[in-house]
Amino acid sequence: MNLTSYVQQLRDDLLSAAELGGDETRALAERLTGPLESAFRLALLDALAVAAEEISRELTPGAVELRLRGREPEFVVTPPATAPLPPDGPSVPPPDAEEGSTARINFRLPEQLKSRIEQAAGREGVSVNAWLVRTTTAAVGGTTRPESRRAAPPGGQRYTGWAR
Repeated sequence: MNLTSYVQQLRDDLLSAAELGGDETRALAERLTGPLESAFRLALLDALAVAAEEISRELTPGAVELRLRGREPEFVVTPPATAPLPPDGPSVPPPDAEEGSTARINFRLPEQLKSRIEQAAGREGVSVNAWLVRTTTAAVGGTTRPESRRAAPPGGQRYTGWAR
């Protein structure tokens, strides 16, 4: 994302406003716009960083990162991970289904998240319940325990990601 056009627009707006004050005010504005350019860029970067943080909150567990390449920012979007389809196809019964034991749970979630869950289930051709069971099973069954990560020897691992 090139910030130069935005900084130039701010510079032009400042000069236009200064014209109302006469030649002396315009000359002062011209002298100030050079040093203010870095302040303009910093303010824009701050606004972009706040926007990325707000979007990340809405995307959880996905994320939006703001990275700088030289003087120019770029967004890196990490979409929420979806549970992979099992090799048997989309309608794999939950692990305890063979035994006939099931449990019911009610929970409240934001309407936007509910819509996204329904869309994900629809894309995969399964019911919302089947999608939730498969995704939850993958989430709790496929993770490593935090203790095992801490027990690894330091120095040989590199962690990447985002934090709040």
